[in-house]
Amino acid sequence: MSVRVRIAPSPTGNLHIGTARTAVFNWLYARNQGGTFILRVEDTDRERSKDEYTQNILEGLAWLGIDFDEGPFFQTQRSDRYIATVHKLLAEKKAYFCYCTEAELEEMRETQKANKQAPRYDNRHRNLTDEQRQAFEAEGRRPVVRFIIEEPRTVAWNDLVRGNVSWSSSDLGGDMVIARVDEQGNIGLPLYNFAVVVDDIDMQITQVIRGEDHIANTAKQILIYEALGATPPQFGHTPLILNQQGAKISKRDGATSVWEFRNMGYIPEAFNNYMALLGWSPSDGKELFTLQEASQIFSFDRVNKAGAKFDWDKLNWINSQYLHSLPTEDVCDRLTPFLKETGYDLESVDRQWLLDLTKLIAPSLTLLTDAATISKFFFTEFEDYTDEAKTTLQGDAIAGIITALIEALKETTDLDADSAGEVIKTVTKSQGVKKGAVMKSLRAALTGDLHGPEILPSFVLLHRKGLALSRLQRALTV
Repeated sequence: MSVRVRIAPSPTGNLHIGTARTAVFNWLYARNQGGTFILRVEDTDRERSKDEYTQNILEGLAWLGIDFDEGPFFQTQRSDRYIATVHKLLAEKKAYFCYCTEAELEEMRETQKANKQAPRYDNRHRNLTDEQRQAFEAEGRRPVVRFIIEEPRTVAWNDLVRGNVSWSSSDLGGDMVIARVDEQGNIGLPLYNFAVVVDDIDMQITQVIRGEDHIANTAKQILIYEALGATPPQFGHTPLILNQQGAKISKRDGATSVWEFRNMGYIPEAFNNYMALLGWSPSDGKELFTLQEASQIFSFDRVNKAGAKFDWDKLNWINSQYLHSLPTEDVCDRLTPFLKETGYDLESVDRQWLLDLTKLIAPSLTLLTDAATISKFFFTEFEDYTDEAKTTLQGDAIAGIITALIEALKETTDLDADSAGEVIKTVTKSQGVKKGAVMKSLRAALTGDLHGPEILPSFVLLHRKGLALSRLQRALTV
């Protein structure tokens, strides 16, 4: 049978890195097996689902380079199919109407808690008579539909990642709710564990690859497959993404949505590379690869059972390696939006100036957002000099160097790398100082600091922008 896998995000929030990692693993497996990758949007939670989140998910997957072969399919467009299947289970006595009130359920939980028992529904309405049902309805109670979980029995499967897994049905919380009933007495949209099974049957999903937090759901879903007379797919439960303390990663640990990482200056090639490494590794130990390269060798034999710790240093290193390997034109195109978002005026410079700036700062970039910080003095006047720069610019000898630089610059129309070098030579000779003194003074005067990008190319770029002369003159007043 041809491999058919899916990613099924819920549009109740932006695309999460856990969902992104699951998408990467499914995509890699589908491409490795020559199979089909499907996108399904599980939007049955009408109160929390929003179109903006759906758009964020679609844009996030596209940014990552994760393309899908079928979909997106939306659960809200399949309600008739779910409702018909619920009626089928009711007719076959595999599900029933439960009329318990919230107060009764809360009392049940409190009693169990007092007796140090795990919370569970006690199946009290599984065998109601017609008279009992009619009495509850006469009270105005609105029921839910519960699926019968047979006890005792063991639910077992051979997990693609974890091998043999078994679960006792008595640990599944009792008969589970699969649908609610509206005020008119009609069965409404189903709950997750039921809808996902119907979808996977209809879409002929062959492997369900998702996080290990779904293991208990898998046991419940296998029972629903059986009740519907369908063969369950294979299941593979990938490790959770953990913080450095070993807990499930959350907003407290920093960014958790894909778009946050994009806005922080990570590029998609590096980010999806790192996502693939969160729980999987190639047999050759290689750490830098494209998704296409990874798809050629991906297998579940190399997926870890243990949680995958999110390593910011590793992600930053991978991002820097990609940035340093890209052509200048490409890096320029990618960092330009971040410079604009910072508020820098790019209308006053031409494309070649931006390319030269990119070539100058690219070796120092870890994130695209670093460009705004590193290049700040090219676009805005620095408020003050650092203490080191102030000290450097003191004394008559330094004033003589700065004055000589000003005079040499006035006699230079077009400044390039060669002519800038000649200016330095001329000033060094006329002032009778070492080249290092001139370069240090030039840096302090032009940037207000003693640290930053290479100074001669910076000198050229500032002059081309019309800023070098005024800054040299300003330095004489320090």
